[in-house]
Amino acid sequence: MEMWFSEFHTPDVKHSIRVNRQLYSKQSDYQRIDIFETPEFGRVLTLDGNVMLTERDEFIYDEMITHVPMAVHPGIRDILVIGAGDGGVVKELTRYDRVRHIDLVEMDPQVVEACRAYLPGNACRLDDSRVHIYFENALKFIRRCESAYDLIIVDSTDPFGPSEGLFTLEFYGNCYKALRADGIMVNQQGSPFYKQDAEAMQRSHKRIAGTFPISRVYQAHIPTYAAGYWLFGFASKKYHPVNDLDAAKWLALNLSTRYYTTQLHVGAFYLPAFLEKMLREVE
Repeated sequence: MEMWFSEFHTPDVKHSIRVNRQLYSKQSDYQRIDIFETPEFGRVLTLDGNVMLTERDEFIYDEMITHVPMAVHPGIRDILVIGAGDGGVVKELTRYDRVRHIDLVEMDPQVVEACRAYLPGNACRLDDSRVHIYFENALKFIRRCESAYDLIIVDSTDPFGPSEGLFTLEFYGNCYKALRADGIMVNQQGSPFYKQDAEAMQRSHKRIAGTFPISRVYQAHIPTYAAGYWLFGFASKKYHPVNDLDAAKWLALNLSTRYYTTQLHVGAFYLPAFLEKMLREVE
């Protein structure tokens, strides 16, 4: 008998992946956590029935949410990561020698436990001496922070349910306050393709653009996410994501990547006409 995992992208669209076996399943205090072994995508982490990452394509997401701000701001030393309990973003950040401190705020300790056991390729740098993990509500955590970070990465689930508070005007205002004078915030902005996702993206972008003097959106193509088309937000007090890119300095680091390049960095900010129109409507 064949076993399939299916995720609804809309009530009328679902994405299915054939499963060899289920490795982990647990209902935590916050959500249902499952890890599957699949023939096409390797191990797959889902939360409440939604794909968070697969071994096959997680590198796209983690590289694009990490290396874009790191290649723009040469002075990033202290970083706050919200969500990302799987460890993929932390793994990319710890490749930079200049990083001295990473605070990881993850609501659900069971996510970290599951990923340490079944996704060690992602979680392998969570024990780096520069990484400090806090299992608490990110909204409460960031209210206590002021001018503490050079970079904030918001690697949350979609803006529905437990993560809804991470897409509010109050939260973005607290991120602004928690950043230093030249700080950057990067967040996942979802897909602009399906109606509900597109409207959530517009609401988020409007709030960010009203909070930060520089606010841009960039894109990546991730096969297992809705429509295979994903957006990130880049918000900054000082740095422009394209004009302030120092490609030569980043290339001199000799970091090996599978998706990110400095040429792609520039191209990711050139958006299709329908998306530019959607962003203009709310700016």
